[in-house]
Amino acid sequence: MTSGPAEAGHYILGHYILRYILRRLAFAVFLVFAVSSVSLVLAWSAPGDYPTESLGIGARPETIEQTRERLGLNRPLGEQYRDWLARAARLDFGRSLLYDRPVGDLIPERAVNTAVLALTALLAATLVGLPLGVFTGSRRGGVPAGAIRGASLVLLSMPPLLTSLLLVFVAARTGWLPIGGMRSPGAPAGGITIDLLQHLIVPSLALALPLAAMFERLAAQAMAEVVGQPFVLAALARGVPRRRVVWRDALKAGLRPVAAVYGLVVGTLLGGSFAVEIITAWPGLGSLMLAALQARDVYLVVGCAGAGSIFLAFGTLLSDAALALVDPRVSE
Repeated sequence: MTSGPAEAGHYILGHYILRYILRRLAFAVFLVFAVSSVSLVLAWSAPGDYPTESLGIGARPETIEQTRERLGLNRPLGEQYRDWLARAARLDFGRSLLYDRPVGDLIPERAVNTAVLALTALLAATLVGLPLGVFTGSRRGGVPAGAIRGASLVLLSMPPLLTSLLLVFVAARTGWLPIGGMRSPGAPAGGITIDLLQHLIVPSLALALPLAAMFERLAAQAMAEVVGQPFVLAALARGVPRRRVVWRDALKAGLRPVAAVYGLVVGTLLGGSFAVEIITAWPGLGSLMLAALQARDVYLVVGCAGAGSIFLAFGTLLSDAALALVDPRVSE
């Protein structure tokens, strides 16, 4: 039994895939380290600190200084940074001054909530935006296609903050949906329930609508170019139904621009979700980071920033994987 060129090719491909994964992991570690370090320095350099904010304006200077000494905040910046690095290497990210809990316990709880919101919005935007983009891109005229293009342009001009305010206003006036929080008072905690899904509608729509409009515009532009390609015209000339050519052959070729921006979309979702979480009182990383910034909780700010960088690294990897799936040249 001899090994042929196919086995050698599989070995080389596996080697390059392993190298690629290792490079991505190294980049993710560097990204988290850099973002956390910069956010730590900026948080320390900002005016005020936790004792000043927590004790209030009327606190006596000696009381503030005693609190700084008790919390270790009166030490030089270099010494505090060195201690933080030593603890972070052991996966100990410090203790939240505001909540009196380890940051390593707080961040995963809120990160799950943000991930649920972001992934729901991403799924809804993909399922709505891509089919609409294929529809408008494969048709040069018509009232429905024109109406979809106009709606996409309007939604693209509205940031998630404005969209969330509009949806909260509509929900408050109609009473159809809850306008804040993640669960109603008295609702059972944990698991996916009808109450959770109802609370998820407003914030996820606030994020999904602008994204769906962006996907529609990208897919429409790509499809408008693909439907004029020779392979599409040849398939139509052979008598293949237009619907089949558009939704099977042209669609895969037109997905490349959308797949290329998926990583950026995840970063946009994370940044946009902060404002949406604050407006809709969704208990995610956004509201947690706002509370940490207001209280000058340095270690909690760093933990939230580090979690955000993990989202970005994962989004970049997801974008590359999606691009390789729809474009074989990338995987080669």
